[in-house]
Amino acid sequence: MSFAPFDWIDAEARGRAAAGLVRALRPRGAEPELLDLASNDYLGLTRHPEVTAAAAAAARRWGAGATGSRLVTGSTALHAELERELAAFCGFEAALVFSSGYAANLAALTALTGHGSLIVSDAGNHASIVDGCRLSRAETAVVAHADPEAFGKALRAHDGRALAVTDSVFSVDGDAAPLPGLAEVCRSANAALLVDDAHGLGVLGAGGRGALAAARLAGGDGIVATLTLSKSLGSQGGAVLGPARVIDHLVNTARTFIFDTGLAPAAVGGALGALGVLRREPERADRAREVATALFTRFTAAELRTVRPDAAVVSVRAPSADAAVRWAADCRAAGMAVGCFRPPSVPDGVSRLRLTARADLTEEQIATAVATVLATAPRQADARVS
Repeated sequence: MSFAPFDWIDAEARGRAAAGLVRALRPRGAEPELLDLASNDYLGLTRHPEVTAAAAAAARRWGAGATGSRLVTGSTALHAELERELAAFCGFEAALVFSSGYAANLAALTALTGHGSLIVSDAGNHASIVDGCRLSRAETAVVAHADPEAFGKALRAHDGRALAVTDSVFSVDGDAAPLPGLAEVCRSANAALLVDDAHGLGVLGAGGRGALAAARLAGGDGIVATLTLSKSLGSQGGAVLGPARVIDHLVNTARTFIFDTGLAPAAVGGALGALGVLRREPERADRAREVATALFTRFTAAELRTVRPDAAVVSVRAPSADAAVRWAADCRAAGMAVGCFRPPSVPDGVSRLRLTARADLTEEQIATAVATVLATAPRQADARVS
């Protein structure tokens, strides 16, 4: 008797293939083979000698792994140092380090809400926020993108504990959230504001201190931030920043903190090394934004449908999912890696190339990147501005 409980997977795979939505892993080598405009290494610190040396030194001193959850054996003096440094750099009272930015978002959303509370979430938020809302068991209202009044309307309709959540910089199009307006509606509704600053840290604010610092909201009583160490800081892991009582609460209640193995010492050391470089070279943040603006200006001049970047993400729209895949593949064949975003990764259903502006790109590399995108662009009229 045949038993095939996973036959349904084949039907789903055929559907993905028909829709042009097949994804595949592409392992890269240790040495860069392509001009990289696909990674999130905004400040060019992943291979910086001080960062890699700090990671290696931490592994040699503390071991390859954290050895356990943070509340058992997984907290080291190095973790505590990173938490102090992150809080001080970003302007918050306290910080708590997690194994990933994804885990940090799940922790904040589930520990700060629950049955009877309300989460108001921007329609463009990252998948980790979406999943955190689902796991929280709170009522969730998804509102129009970057619209403080929509947030306010949902918050005013709720009687009880409430939290608004938004990305600071949205990962698909690179546009920034209206943080001052969101903070104001949260204050008027006595609601907390949670901001995922994954794409703002290292790029926005004085010396890269993040979007909340730029908006002069860092350290506010009702403000909590999450961030990742895997983008501007070139390492891996995540963190939640906020008032000390919030961080204390997470230590005692956040399941992705209590039941997860602590961040590996090498990643902690690497993030500390990157923070040291950024403190000494704050101009890296300005340079990342300059590169993004240069890419946008040149793509727009060539009549590509490009979204104006507020940080270091540059989004160029494609006429279809298939066209986006071909475009990215043609860029790769020409020697450059770019991101390719398609449904369901894009909330508006519009496929696009996603390029990341790095602070270490030279003028020659910027020119090469622009020429490559233009030379490989789909020939359909709707690939360009109408």
